[in-house]
Amino acid sequence: MDFFIRWFSGASINLKEIMSKPSHFGPVLENTLKYALQHLDALKTSPVAASASLQSLRERLCKPLNTAGIPAEQVIDDLVADTAGGIMGSAGGRFFGWVIGGALPAALAADWLTSAWDQNAASYSCGPAEAVVEEACGTWLKDLLGLPAHASFALTSGCQMAHVTALAAARNALLQRCGWHVERKGLFGAPPIRILSSDQFHGSVTRATRLLGMGTEAVIGLPASPTGQLEAEALEQALQQAPDALTIVLLQAGDLNIGAYDRFSELIPLAHRHGAWVHVDGAFGLWAHASPRHQHVLKGVELADSWATDGHKWLNVPYDSGFAFVANVDAHRSAMSYEASYITHNDGVREQKDWNPEWSRRGRGIAVYAALRQLGRQGVADLVDACCESAHELVMGISALPGAQLIWEPAVNQGLVRFHDPRPGSTENDHDRYTDAIAAAVAASGEAFFSNTTWRGMRCMRVSVCNWQTDAQDVGRAVAAVAQALERTGWRR
Repeated sequence: MDFFIRWFSGASINLKEIMSKPSHFGPVLENTLKYALQHLDALKTSPVAASASLQSLRERLCKPLNTAGIPAEQVIDDLVADTAGGIMGSAGGRFFGWVIGGALPAALAADWLTSAWDQNAASYSCGPAEAVVEEACGTWLKDLLGLPAHASFALTSGCQMAHVTALAAARNALLQRCGWHVERKGLFGAPPIRILSSDQFHGSVTRATRLLGMGTEAVIGLPASPTGQLEAEALEQALQQAPDALTIVLLQAGDLNIGAYDRFSELIPLAHRHGAWVHVDGAFGLWAHASPRHQHVLKGVELADSWATDGHKWLNVPYDSGFAFVANVDAHRSAMSYEASYITHNDGVREQKDWNPEWSRRGRGIAVYAALRQLGRQGVADLVDACCESAHELVMGISALPGAQLIWEPAVNQGLVRFHDPRPGSTENDHDRYTDAIAAAVAASGEAFFSNTTWRGMRCMRVSVCNWQTDAQDVGRAVAAVAQALERTGWRR
């Protein structure tokens, strides 16, 4: 250190002075902690939906970039003030839109440490602890989700990139059968690959096909059964129509509208008999395996070739967190890895960059590790069970209100309700608009937040419970908010 002090002695930088000053981080981080706790502690009482208008947020935030620097504490003060009213209460227990979880205390704290440590989780050489944490996470996750212990894995930014990772491995394996090395030759002139699925597949799959050069027309949606599942007969027929086609069969572990699960023990062996690769979209639904009460819906899922799920949904870790798992380890690594003289490689550990689309990335495993340690095996099961119970209470409570209609009773944590326009002679289109209006009215009340969807031609309020904080009080407030919205338009209890 004396050497550096002498070296800097003639420079404009006074290292002794810098080292003698208080921490550069202490004041701003203490200030930030205050704001963070204010937000978290207010989730039980504050409005769930954003209250600030787009114009107001733009006026506050889209200001000219300052010429001179600003003290860090002031930056945070201004940021909190300027974003006021634009922060959703999605971290709390009264948010039931889409499938968005919250953040467990240990996961949130670990995520802060991840930023403070600021490790590049690309490889062991630039983040040794991060690499070993990911090894532990992969082992724990495969165990909890009921997946083969030998499968490879990747911690991605979300289920979207987990699909990209797994389908890249599928593309590699299928084209290798034809002697086509896609990583070297690309897709120009390569045999086409099709993806067979029920027509309830998620849009993240088609985005993955765009990124992987397969194209959205590669995805063929087969009619789903009344229970939202892919039928064996329909799949068999599609496979037989083009027996020589390179095929990926996409199965659902909890579809986005009703949480339907395909019959894995029947469909996966069928697909394999035709030489197809089977990929499972389990963005949230794969977590049901952690619950002895619900894991029956995933019977046979371990027979698939790849799986994708999220951590920022049911595991309740902060964004962004997704997981890909691949049974064919060689195909996974071949699709992702890259070596060069300037890249340090250690054969004694799992090098993260060999399995992920990104190189430079934050240590996603730290928050996952902390969440799993806080919950333990029993805690994950209890979290799944509690969300499923709350979803059922919500859907049944809302559907019992005058003017409400039960569309789908939750089997796990997803359900649907619809609202009938009280005006005489109202049409189905009127009911669609009315359903959207009720959801908007509930959001405007600040008491709860739901997102709507179109299912089988009907607009429905989609109920999704995915937060560790949701309790009976939250459910009661949400049902009461829907009742009040209905009463304001003519329906009475």
